[in-house]
Amino acid sequence: MRSPTTILTGAGSGIGRAAAVLLSRLQHNLVLVGRRLDALEQTAAICSSLPLCISADIAEPASAEQIVASTLRRFGRVDNLINNAGFAPLVEIDKTKPAIVEEVFQINALAPARLIARSWPHMRTQRSGCIINLSTLGTQDPFPGFFAYASAKSAVNLMARSCANEGREHNIRAFAIAPGAVDTDMLRGNFPASSVPADVCLSPESVAQMIVDCLVGLHDARNGETLFMSKQRGVW
Repeated sequence: MRSPTTILTGAGSGIGRAAAVLLSRLQHNLVLVGRRLDALEQTAAICSSLPLCISADIAEPASAEQIVASTLRRFGRVDNLINNAGFAPLVEIDKTKPAIVEEVFQINALAPARLIARSWPHMRTQRSGCIINLSTLGTQDPFPGFFAYASAKSAVNLMARSCANEGREHNIRAFAIAPGAVDTDMLRGNFPASSVPADVCLSPESVAQMIVDCLVGLHDARNGETLFMSKQRGVW
């Protein structure tokens, strides 16, 4: 049986690293994408497969073509795209400068859109594929300070629905996964454990498992939807 090829952004830590480990156990051909090559290599070292590591700044428009082209050279196809990378500065609205807005939207919204657009023709030709966008519970109820971040992540929720609608005839599925607080370095950069204790947070592994569940078809009845997650409420 052919091993699926999966592009995973933000693979150097947190949810991305946890997802890479789970997917490697399922024999995926992994393409790990992130800014820091050393972090990607640390992820690769704990995978049970031999991933391709691509150091790239997905905020740069040219990176999408580079990532997809490198994937095709190594594995010959693109079966799954997991847009996991994120950037979440905690900034009050009146302190949200244009440069912050641009960077937040480049990483959280425009980069996923570019990667989807570059991967799409190959999935359509193959007549199969799955796209998963990591979003945030903040798209339902934005926490103060996430004006730009929650707005940008709202875009990937709608992208998932668009991809599901347009991809249905090509057997391409899409989901957005929107967790609440996840105990990662990105969370701790904004909130110390004294304000958001670990016991109210999701683990990276639990979100990674949701990614896998979507990929293997356990949530196909919700194709195109945003799946919200929290430690307190579970999935809805």
